[in-house]
Amino acid sequence: MDSYLPAVVIGIIFGFISRLTLLRTDFRQYPTYPQGRIIHLSFGFIAAFIGAVAIPAVLESDWTAVTFLGLAATQFREVRKMERDTLENIDTKELVKRGAPFIEGMAQAFESRNYLVMFSALVTTLVSVYSLWLGALAGVATLIIVKKNMSGKLLRAIADVSEGDIRFEGPNLFVSDILIKNVGLEDTRNVIMERAVGVIVTPKNENSVVTISHLGQRQAMLHHVTTVLGAFLDSGEPALVPLAKRDMEDGRIALFILPREKDFEQIKTVLEKVPVLDSAIRLPSEADKGK
Repeated sequence: MDSYLPAVVIGIIFGFISRLTLLRTDFRQYPTYPQGRIIHLSFGFIAAFIGAVAIPAVLESDWTAVTFLGLAATQFREVRKMERDTLENIDTKELVKRGAPFIEGMAQAFESRNYLVMFSALVTTLVSVYSLWLGALAGVATLIIVKKNMSGKLLRAIADVSEGDIRFEGPNLFVSDILIKNVGLEDTRNVIMERAVGVIVTPKNENSVVTISHLGQRQAMLHHVTTVLGAFLDSGEPALVPLAKRDMEDGRIALFILPREKDFEQIKTVLEKVPVLDSAIRLPSEADKGK
C-alpha cells in the first residue's frame, strides 16, 4: 500500500484545492468567515481523502474498505440537512427572506460540491497510480471541470430586465401597467414615490414564463437586490416590504423595491446575476401536449 502513497497525496491535494475553489463568501455573506469556511473546508478535506483512498482499496481488492468508504460518503447527505437548518434559522431574522426554494437550492449545492471534490480526488489518484505527472495534469483538468460546474444558469439567460414606472391610481400602486397592492396611508405613498424603484422582468420564451412565475424565483430576485443594495425598510412596515407580482396575460413580473441607492443600472446588474433555482425550472415546451 505504501506504493500508492504519492498518488493518494496528489489526489487529496487536488481534491482539497477543488473545494477551496468552490468555496466563496460573496455578498450574501454565506458561508460566514471564518467559522463557516472552516466547517466546509473540513468536509472538503474528508471528501478528498475518501475519493483518494478509494482507488488503492479497489486495486488491493479490499472490499471491506470500499464498503466503509461508501458508507462514509452517504454521510454527506447530512451536509444538506445542516445547511438547510442553518439557513432556515437565519432566514427568520431577514427583513426580506430568501424563501424555502432558495434555501433548498443552496443546501443541495453544498452537498453536491462535496461529491465533486470526491470525483476530483478519485480521478486524480487513479491516473497518478500509473504516472504522477499525468496525475497532476488530470488534477488540473478536474479543477477546470469543477470550476465550470460552480454556478448554474443566471436570470439574464431566460429574461430581460427593464425599468418600470412607479405610479398610483388612487390608493392602488402600479409598476407600469401591473397592479402591485393597495396603499392606504398618504405618508406611505409619498415615501414610495420618493424612494421606490419599479422593475419589469420579461421572459424570453415559453419555458421562462413558467420559471420566473415560480414564487421562490421571485423571492430570490427580491432577496438579492435588498442584500446587495440594502432596503429602505424596518420591521413593522408591511407597506414598504418589496413585492413581486405577475401579469396574468403575458407572464411578465413586476418588482416593487425600495433600495438604499435608487440606481436602476445597479439594480439591473444585480437582477441579471440572480441564479435560476433548480426547483423553479420548468420546460413545458418539451412536453408532448398531444398526449
